[in-house]
Amino acid sequence: MSFRRAHNALLALANPRKAALLQRFFKTGKGEYGEGDRFLGIMVPAVRRLGRDFQQLSLPDIERLLASSFNEERLLAVVILVERYRRGALDERTAIHRCYLRNRDRINNWNLVDLSAPTLVGSHLLRKPKALLYRLAASKRLWDRRIAVLATFAFIRENDFGDALALARRLLADKHDLMHKACGWMLREIGKRDRAVLDRFLVRHHRSMPRTMLRYAIERLPASQRKAYLQSRVYPLSLGSERRFLIGLSEPMTAAKPRATRRSDPRLSGYGRPHSPLASPTSPG
Repeated sequence: MSFRRAHNALLALANPRKAALLQRFFKTGKGEYGEGDRFLGIMVPAVRRLGRDFQQLSLPDIERLLASSFNEERLLAVVILVERYRRGALDERTAIHRCYLRNRDRINNWNLVDLSAPTLVGSHLLRKPKALLYRLAASKRLWDRRIAVLATFAFIRENDFGDALALARRLLADKHDLMHKACGWMLREIGKRDRAVLDRFLVRHHRSMPRTMLRYAIERLPASQRKAYLQSRVYPLSLGSERRFLIGLSEPMTAAKPRATRRSDPRLSGYGRPHSPLASPTSPG
């Protein structure tokens, strides 16, 4: 296994027509979040298959992939690192985590962040101090902040919501739409596991939340409750030692009817929306 073989395997799958489509989809124009990113035109399932073929690639060769200007080469590196981390012993996991942080300037589009951060940062910090997350969340670099938020998905899966909520509060004033989506997504994941925790956060903060963050957070709520939050008609009431709200917030999240969504472009097989990873971090894909 070598970097050159992996590089050539990707080049053999290049598709200029799809590359042009991906350049637009990932906002690579001047002043856009993905400015300067380049694509070969390879869909995610094909990259994942190559990831299985190149699992034994050395960390130095993986770092060479991460240094590439092509998104798919960096994506292949991330796919390999995530799978190796999941299977690795403690020493290898530590080495992979450090490799990821050392090269995180190359984790520079949402598809790369969303696939990698829950495992390579979140899982690694599950039973460790979380100071790293707060340093990343304070970074001027968009992708560092998104790594911090997406890393909390690993904690949320363990029903540990404190850091995700703390970061969502800290990032209420973040100016970037991709951060609004990331925070709203994590809040929605919290609500799927503990509706009361989500409600408490929303009642306190829905008026100051960026609109996109709020919409993502309430996406699975019943329509009447979504409307009440969007119209700022939710107020806490003190009833003895308990808290209640002016609208009923006890309906299960599953009560919401499926919402009509724009059909995805079949030419972008494997790519989600900017608020969701290539495949959910809860599954290996």
